[in-house]
Amino acid sequence: MRHLLSPLDLSTEELDELLDLASDIEHNPDKYKEACKGKKLATLFYEPSTRTRLSFEAAMLNLGGNVLGFSSADSSSVAKGETVSDTIRIISCYADICAMRHYKEGAPLVAASKSSIPVINAGDGGHQHPTQTLTDLMTIRSLKGRFDNLVIGLCGDLKFGRTVHSLINALSRYTGIKFVLISPNELKVPSYIIQDVLEKNNLEYKEVERLDEVIGELDILYMTRVQKERFFNEEDYIRLKDSYILDAEKMSLARPDMLVLHPLPRVNEISIEVDDDERAVYFKQAQYGVYVRMALILTLLEIKVSD
Repeated sequence: MRHLLSPLDLSTEELDELLDLASDIEHNPDKYKEACKGKKLATLFYEPSTRTRLSFEAAMLNLGGNVLGFSSADSSSVAKGETVSDTIRIISCYADICAMRHYKEGAPLVAASKSSIPVINAGDGGHQHPTQTLTDLMTIRSLKGRFDNLVIGLCGDLKFGRTVHSLINALSRYTGIKFVLISPNELKVPSYIIQDVLEKNNLEYKEVERLDEVIGELDILYMTRVQKERFFNEEDYIRLKDSYILDAEKMSLARPDMLVLHPLPRVNEISIEVDDDERAVYFKQAQYGVYVRMALILTLLEIKVSD
C-alpha cells in the first residue's frame, strides 16, 4: 500500500507512467468509466476547498466509484475533539482510499501512519500540495512537451504558497531548469526551499520584485495571489500591488509561446482580459486536474484497465 504525501513520493519514471495514464484517460474516457465500480473515496477536508475537493469527487465518479466525507472540520467529529489518528482509523473501515486537506502541516503524514487505506495529501498548511503539482506537471508536459530546459517564473506569494513549494520540489529533478522568483520582499521563497532544494540541487535561480522586468524571459509564468494581510504595512502593499496584476500590457512583453498557469482561485492578480489570450491555460489546467487525480486513484488502488 502506498500513499501520496509529497510530489517526491513518485520517482520521475513513476511520474511519467502516471501522466501517460492521465493522458490516456483524457483521450479515452469511456475505457475507464467503471474502473472503480464498488470502490469508495473519502474526502476529509478540514479547511475550505472548491476545486481540489470537487475535482477529487469528479475523478472518482468518472471512474464509476462513490464518494463520502466532509467539507469542513465543523461538520465532522473534529468539532468534538477527535484526533486525525482516530478519524483515519474509522474512515479506513468505510472507504478504500482517502484524500485529506488539513490546515496543519504534516497532518496527512500522521494520518498515513495510522491508516489501512491509501492517503492522498490534498494540501497541508503552507507545506505541500502534491496533486496540484501533478496537475501543473501534466499541463506543462501536455502543452510544452517536456520538463527539461525551461525558465519557470513563479509570481506572487512565494512564502506561504504550498503550490509553489511543491512545484519547485518536483521540477528540481529535471535538467536545465531555471527559476525566476517574483515576489515582494515580505513574501519571498522561504530560506529552507532556497537552501535545501535550489542550492542543494545546483539550480539556477534569481529573485526579483517586478514581473514586467522579467516576463519576456519566461517559458512558464505561474501566478499566485498576493494578499494584503500578508504585509506588515499598507505602504508596501500599495507600492507593490500593481506589480503582481497580469494584464494585457504585461502579456505584450511575453514570448508568443509562454504559458500562464494559476492554481486558482484568483482574485485580481490576473485581469479577465487575459482569459481570451491563447497563452492563458489555467482553466484547461483545472480540467487536467481531474484526469491526473483519476490516474492517481487508479495507481494507488493498483487497478489496471486493459484495452
